[in-house]
Amino acid sequence: MGERRAILSGSTFEEQIGYARAVVDGDRVHVSGTTGFDYSTMTISDDVVEQVEQCLRNVGAALAEAGCTFADVVRVRYILPNRDDFEPCWPTLRRYFGEVRPAATMLMCGLADPRMKFEIEVDARRPAPM
Repeated sequence: MGERRAILSGSTFEEQIGYARAVVDGDRVHVSGTTGFDYSTMTISDDVVEQVEQCLRNVGAALAEAGCTFADVVRVRYILPNRDDFEPCWPTLRRYFGEVRPAATMLMCGLADPRMKFEIEVDARRPAPM
């Protein structure tokens, strides 16, 4: 049986709702849906592209704590309440995932807070130890 470990970001949502930012389960890493909140200040930009940048910083921090990078991502889900916000974010998403080419899905649905315009969830595989 492999290691199972929760990774917390300090987001008040994790405590209030009862979940972890990510879970390491053996060589797999599951990063929860992550929004554009800056978890140190619990603030969020009104600009969707800025939210995506912050989402990816949040995801990157969780991956790093799990021993991964964006190069280890195998699956990504983009969740947006407004489909028109997706295309302006493509250049940012391509910068992070263009070389990696994970399997991807975009879903359109409401998010937990009306200020949230973008949520990203990823699954990754940790590299084998050297």
